[in-house]
Amino acid sequence: MMEQAKKIPQRSEIAPEDKWAIEDLYPTDEAWEEDLAALEGEREKLSAFAGRLGESGKSLYDYLYQAEMANVRADRLGNYCMRRGDEDTRNPVYQAMTGKFISAAVALSAACSFDTPEIMAIPDETLEGFYRDCPELERYRRYLGDLRRRKAHTLSAAEEKLLAAAGEMAQAPDTVFSAFSDADMTFPDAVDAQGEAHPLSQGTFVMLEESGDRQLRKDAYEKLYDGLGSFRNTIAAILNAQNKQLKFFADARKYDSALEASLDATNVPVPVYHNLIDAVHRNMDKMYRYVRLRKKLLGVEELHFYDVYTPLMADVDRKIPYEEAKQTVYEALAPLGEEYRAILKEGFDSRWIDVYQNQGKRSGAYSAGAAVHPYVLLNYTGTLDSQFTLAHEMGHALHSYLSNKTQNPVDAGYVIFVAEVASTCNEALLMEYLLKKTQDKKERAYLINHFLEQFKSTLYRQTMFAEFERNIGQMTAQGQTLTAEVLCAEYKRLNEEYFGPDMVVDDRIALEWARIPHFYYNYYVFQYATGYCAAIALSRRILREGEAAVKDYLNFLSGGCSRSPIELLKGAGVDMTSPEPVDQALALFGELLDEMEQLCGA
Repeated sequence: MMEQAKKIPQRSEIAPEDKWAIEDLYPTDEAWEEDLAALEGEREKLSAFAGRLGESGKSLYDYLYQAEMANVRADRLGNYCMRRGDEDTRNPVYQAMTGKFISAAVALSAACSFDTPEIMAIPDETLEGFYRDCPELERYRRYLGDLRRRKAHTLSAAEEKLLAAAGEMAQAPDTVFSAFSDADMTFPDAVDAQGEAHPLSQGTFVMLEESGDRQLRKDAYEKLYDGLGSFRNTIAAILNAQNKQLKFFADARKYDSALEASLDATNVPVPVYHNLIDAVHRNMDKMYRYVRLRKKLLGVEELHFYDVYTPLMADVDRKIPYEEAKQTVYEALAPLGEEYRAILKEGFDSRWIDVYQNQGKRSGAYSAGAAVHPYVLLNYTGTLDSQFTLAHEMGHALHSYLSNKTQNPVDAGYVIFVAEVASTCNEALLMEYLLKKTQDKKERAYLINHFLEQFKSTLYRQTMFAEFERNIGQMTAQGQTLTAEVLCAEYKRLNEEYFGPDMVVDDRIALEWARIPHFYYNYYVFQYATGYCAAIALSRRILREGEAAVKDYLNFLSGGCSRSPIELLKGAGVDMTSPEPVDQALALFGELLDEMEQLCGA
């Protein structure tokens, strides 16, 4: 019976009510094919506008509206073939359909490549006349303003063409690192205390580091970093090339730094990045307390980096059925009001969610914000983590739903800076609810440990990554070559600063930069930390102020990209240009540490 219970079912064996309603996008594959042909027809209509966007407000409006509707169609087409493909990644039909869709989307984008230079070339006073002559064009004022604010960093048509042609070469460091790290780099097996071998790879490393077997953790740690160390100069050369290409494009577009160029794409001021790092530095004492607590609870004389991932508390051994998880999440989100919960219930009842694992299904979890309604992929297993994942993904889903419902398509898509706010806010409210429900010491300690780990990994660790990225970017700007020695010295220094005196910072952890793919994502990781801080601040405000805070929060969720991300968050009561949200989040981290120390007698 146990073997049967562990068997992963085929897709056909999953109950219909536990599968997402893919037919809400297209009833059949044939209907999808027909719509794809229609999208290809849009290409000719749109390319016929080339050279005409500066003629009149009407001409500009007609082009933008047709392009917007073509994008709506493309979004629906892409959601269908990609969601279908994720149901069973082995299915060649949907692999082929996804390939056809991507080709059509790239061709559409190429056909419209004339639009940005033409829009940039319209003089300001002429564009204002277009708005007066064609009131319908107001629909695109935000979009056009956001595009044209980067006019100073947009080059001539010939130069833009040259930079675009260099784009594929610019991806080389990321492509080379991925191939080297994921495909070519191999490690010897890690051996546990009983002498049993465990396959070691970049993919299995964290799982091995979570083991309760300290000998296994130590062996995996040493073998992984010794393996990376033998290629340290090669990997340093790849990361140096990444920073050189970022500097080249930033200089070409007349930005003061690669950091400024990256943040300008989503209209985030550079001081937000620096404020995050400064605020975390002011709160290092709490991270040091966490490290001391981990050392004490693990009962070790020395705390090493191979002790960082293993759980502090044994699992509270209780499976949470999916129906119970839904009910708990529904109850936990009561502070967000009945309007929010009605949409949440609609999502639960109308098959927005693909619940369980099946053979070939994509792993992990996500929310895809289709216009008909969001589609949420889970691989629900009944753990506490699974319950939090449900709350997290439904946060994304309702953010997409409300933005799509409230905004025109051109203003509906929210940028990455705010993308994790709604999901993490839901998690914070669920945690508060679960903590209020129990006075059992063991269960409270287990829950608080879950929360503490999020602070450690999302706020402190991602900020450390962000600081490393900033510092090596500055080194590159000053003409320094990022050798393995330079990178290891800086990375070791940061680990000593972030983990404090109770952590053994050895020469192996100084090589961790060599395995982190995010250092090829162009100043991306700081947004994990800022999003987390914003979510904590919002959840605290909602619990403290009630209806007024909820109204502001729902306006934020409905905002899409209708305003800059900073303005949208300010409207919800969180100013990310100030260090206050980071300080507030870390004050909560301190309160949780207080209780954890009391519960564990530390």
